[in-house]
Amino acid sequence: MSDLQWPELIVFCVLFLLVTVLGFVASRWRAGSTLDHLDEWGLGGRKFGSWITWFLIGGDLYTAYTFVAVPALLFGAGAMGFFALPYTIIAYPLVFLPLLRLWSVSRARGYVTPADFVRGRYGSPLLATLIAITGIVATMPYIALQLVGLEAVLRTMGFNAGGFLGHLPLLIAFVILAVYTYQSGLRAPALIAFVKDLLIYVVILVAVIYLPVKLGGWDTIFTSAEEKFAGTEAATDGVLLNSNNQLQYATLALGSALALFLYPHSVTGVLASRGRDVLKRNMSALPAYSLLLGLLALLGFAAIAAGTEAITNQATGNPDTNTIVPKLFDDQFPSWFAGIAFAAIGIGALVPAAIMSIAAANLWTRNIYKEFLKRDATHAQEARQAKLASLVVKFGAVAFILFIDPQFSIDLQLIGGVIILQTLPSVAIALYTRWLHRWGLVAGWVVGLGWGLILLYGIPNPTTGKAHFGGSALALDKLNIFGWQPFAGSTVQIYVGIVALIANLLVAVVVTVIARRLKVFNGTDTTADADYHVDEHDKDLRPIAASH
Repeated sequence: MSDLQWPELIVFCVLFLLVTVLGFVASRWRAGSTLDHLDEWGLGGRKFGSWITWFLIGGDLYTAYTFVAVPALLFGAGAMGFFALPYTIIAYPLVFLPLLRLWSVSRARGYVTPADFVRGRYGSPLLATLIAITGIVATMPYIALQLVGLEAVLRTMGFNAGGFLGHLPLLIAFVILAVYTYQSGLRAPALIAFVKDLLIYVVILVAVIYLPVKLGGWDTIFTSAEEKFAGTEAATDGVLLNSNNQLQYATLALGSALALFLYPHSVTGVLASRGRDVLKRNMSALPAYSLLLGLLALLGFAAIAAGTEAITNQATGNPDTNTIVPKLFDDQFPSWFAGIAFAAIGIGALVPAAIMSIAAANLWTRNIYKEFLKRDATHAQEARQAKLASLVVKFGAVAFILFIDPQFSIDLQLIGGVIILQTLPSVAIALYTRWLHRWGLVAGWVVGLGWGLILLYGIPNPTTGKAHFGGSALALDKLNIFGWQPFAGSTVQIYVGIVALIANLLVAVVVTVIARRLKVFNGTDTTADADYHVDEHDKDLRPIAASH
């Protein structure tokens, strides 16, 4: 703690203070009549326009972990890290129409969460509860991963002590986040997202122009990367993909694209928008972030050319690869600009963490608390419960960092995509058809999630020495279906999430056929065809903050 980088720390604190003030001011920004309603506290009044929605969803999806981990992955493994680029490009046209339908039915029926929609579509408390629990479980480690990015910045600025003292700045930052999110709800991250995105764009554009000039050009940078990977033993590392990881790259990109808007925090950003036209404009404009992400990813190769070395985590004694990008800025830029970059990454952690905690709190309140604990809860009681739940979720995420090896929380990110993908049949497909039976959806969820976790458990990580949950890439040789190995001897890898999703869909279809043959009741659909097409100016549209 004696080698604090004071110029960087001062710039970081000034910008952090700015967003803290904005967080508290946000409670009065475009405020409705009350914050004691989930429409207002949890969805910002459902009235965000094109610009606010663009910054909010962008700030929600492009997180601090993305800005730290994607270039770190290119630094460590090469081309495989570029999967993040095509998946964001694929995602927007892929989810364009489903998101419009989800917004409309949610606006028409007052739904706040994806589990609300499932409850209304199938009349099944069990299925809705499974979707809610899945969303909460997948979101918790995602919030913890924002801390990984924030801690990488704090560690680079000198906060690298072991034990509680080393985590104290992180805890202070999240106490402040918890307080202004409790007070302002979704308006806080929506307003702060403007500052976050402005800083990120400035930092990355300066970096991709300045660093190549300083390091001898992109030719030198790519040559340095090729030389590094030529000397590694890993068969999947390199500046180009090979026959072993091409399928993994494609399935990981597709699986991540399918999962992106199934996450509760992504749905929250969508439902907070004013209307369908807002979403159409955003789905067209959001790929601009993919350009930013592609430029950002190349910083991993720039770090190789610059000879950047990861900072050793004093708590574990191991190098922290997540510090590669912060250390690159610390080494190559003036202190004042490095401070701006660190603030951009730090604020980039707070915005998605706030949205994620609100989304998880909404799921708890609407789909567990109100469903099972207090059916007659008033709007004010729902809002109060959500505020308290958002605090629990935030500090639950902090507990991951305080009491669990941070590397383990990173491994949980690999599980998160596999988990949330299992909600696709119940949420995305159900937006178009009720053909799949609710018991088929339950059975598919159980099989998909169970098999996915079993496959993940059996994947080792030779680099870290972990025997289980060592990654999401499964060698086809290890694919065992009741003793049958259809790809025995193959070293080609595939993303576990796609394998689990295929199993989920197959089981859902088989059980559906059986249930329909037996004429098993499929629940009551409380939605109407017209609900999936309503827009903001429609006559007799349900008022915002209306009764259930």
